[in-house]
Order: sequence, then C-alpha cells, then structure tokens
Amino acid sequence: MNDIHRSFASYGLVRPQQGRVLGGVCAGLAERYGMAPWTARILFVLLLMVIPGSQILIYPILWILMPSQGAVTVTSSAPPTSA
Repeated sequence: MNDIHRSFASYGLVRPQQGRVLGGVCAGLAERYGMAPWTARILFVLLLMVIPGSQILIYPILWILMPSQGAVTVTSSAPPTSA
C-alpha cells in the first residue's frame, strides 16, 4: 500500500490537511489540477447527476489510495550527482 501511496504522491495526488470537507479527495484533485476546491466539488456533483453511481464507488477508492498530505515522502529515483 505504501508503494501505491508513493506513486500517487509522486503525481501530486494527495489529500490536503486544510480545506477538507469529507475526505479531501476533491480538494486534492483540485489542488493537483489547479482549480478551486469548490469547483471540483461542483463538477463531482454534476458528474454524479449525469452518470449516477460510478462516483459513489470512485470517491471511497480514491480516499483509500490517495495519501494524506505529509504522510508520504516522495524520494527521487534519480541517481545522486557527484560534484
């Protein structure tokens, strides 16, 4: 599970400590894609109205897979440079 959390964190998909309403998934997605958290929440609800059901499954899955901000440290896979 730590590998999955590190992978999500390396892509910038983390749940922020501030601005959470439920689990922080929409706030994390909004932060990653450069939009306001409320915009992401509204888009989520609109998408739920258009395609009912799938978001109910996706949200808890992302809640489990996206690490909380600060819980995972991302290490660089690049080799150290010598001076």
